[in-house]
Amino acid sequence: GQTADGPISGNIVVTFQPHLASQVQFLSDRLHRPYPANNLEDWDSVMTVQDHEDAPEQIIPRQQWSFARLDAGQRVPDASHVYLEAGFIPGKVYQVIYSTTGAPVVGLGHLAIRDIAAFLKQGTPDAGNPCAGEVEKAYAFGVSQSGRFLRQFLYLGVNHDQDGNTVFDGFIPHVAGAKRGEFNQRFGQPSSQASRSNNSLFPFSDRDETDEESGQTGGLLSRLAAQGPLPKIMYVNTSSEYWAGHGALLHVDLKGDRDLDLPESVRVYLLGGTQHGLSGFPLTDNDADGYRTQQLVNCLDYRPLLRAALVNLDKWVTSGQAPPRSRYPRVDDGTAVSPEVVLETLGSIPGVNRPAQLRRFTRLDFGPDPGVPSNVPAKVGKPYQNLVPAVDQDGNELSGVPLPYISAPLATYTGWNLRHADIGGLGQVMSTGGASGGTLRGSTIPFPATAEEREATGDPRLSVAERYASRDSYLERVKQAAQSLINEGHLLAQDLNPVMEQGEQLYDVFLNRVAQVQAAND
Repeated sequence: GQTADGPISGNIVVTFQPHLASQVQFLSDRLHRPYPANNLEDWDSVMTVQDHEDAPEQIIPRQQWSFARLDAGQRVPDASHVYLEAGFIPGKVYQVIYSTTGAPVVGLGHLAIRDIAAFLKQGTPDAGNPCAGEVEKAYAFGVSQSGRFLRQFLYLGVNHDQDGNTVFDGFIPHVAGAKRGEFNQRFGQPSSQASRSNNSLFPFSDRDETDEESGQTGGLLSRLAAQGPLPKIMYVNTSSEYWAGHGALLHVDLKGDRDLDLPESVRVYLLGGTQHGLSGFPLTDNDADGYRTQQLVNCLDYRPLLRAALVNLDKWVTSGQAPPRSRYPRVDDGTAVSPEVVLETLGSIPGVNRPAQLRRFTRLDFGPDPGVPSNVPAKVGKPYQNLVPAVDQDGNELSGVPLPYISAPLATYTGWNLRHADIGGLGQVMSTGGASGGTLRGSTIPFPATAEEREATGDPRLSVAERYASRDSYLERVKQAAQSLINEGHLLAQDLNPVMEQGEQLYDVFLNRVAQVQAAND
């Protein structure tokens, strides 16, 4: 973007949290194209460091850092990197506030997505439409960042083409929580997950709600609802989005004491006990990028539930067949609770540590127009209330759509994990999505193998051997749970065999652990 006088200049905040020691950081999230500093000697630029994103900010003296990188061990001036002589400490959170020039019109991304879908639905063969006359309905599915993009798309109310036709008939924003993002902001960083960014702006729920603290009133779908009938929408989240993405604000009021009514065209589903992204086997507490956690990473595969959701959305749009009712933690039945309540149960499991700090959304003031922020960085206000899914005596979640491996568990499965001491930030909730944002790693915390192990460690959870007489008895429990999901419409019949195969794999992995423990005791 530019004015008649030339390219636009302004301040920007780049936030990062290293997990490896280094003297140099790239001024970009996830190696995307950076916004270069427009003056390498600008002494008004600021670098801060925090123990975590909600901790007090300490300013690093300007003479201790510079816009530079290392080349063969020599410091070289560079507008897209910062160099800190003392080195960046793993686990700490750093912000660089500096002036840059040249603001791409990032909001055009929404219009591009709208227009290509509209063209495929409405465009003629003469106009070059390869799908002319073949596309009756269009659906938008987005995961994580692209799910947040879809929430912003809905908020802006741009789901009609220039002739007033509906573009997308159905939406599935997946693992987006209650967040949006920097998708329509000057100097926007669309992949950034920094808590103090446009990711975390009110409104969060679909219908108009008033924030008594700020005086703001709004709803995510208010603009769109004013234009006519709403599209069909399924918000699908994992446990991670409740612990880091304030997923409860989708359906609970800002005070955290009342369930909100959902529009008839909306469903909300929690995939209980799962994490933001897929992991799988072998069980590990580490990955190729060096992100190490205190517990084994959550290994549950929720893709079968997503496949059923897509089929249900298609039936809802094309034939009016209503999908299964929403399933999410609620205030009125006690399944939406404060994180402290859950941590009390999980803290009784040997080897499970409590987070030193819990993630929280805070009220942010970017100025009159958050899309053209005048407060950089934003002024930080009071935090929002946050609720998470309640758990049973095993630490597994009570609400949402349960995978069969939650109904017939071999472990405690959570949507959060803690950083390992090896990568710094000990006690912080583990995020792999750039600056301590919402891409949480979950946990797999195996049940004791035998009653003897349970008694020796003081684990309150029944052992695997006490729960299941044999492999067949375990698999029968899994099959019963899977059949219930099929009957309810949350699982496709064709996915029964793959679900059972994963159950077999899970049991064999944990049975191997049982055998190892028994051998050690012999």
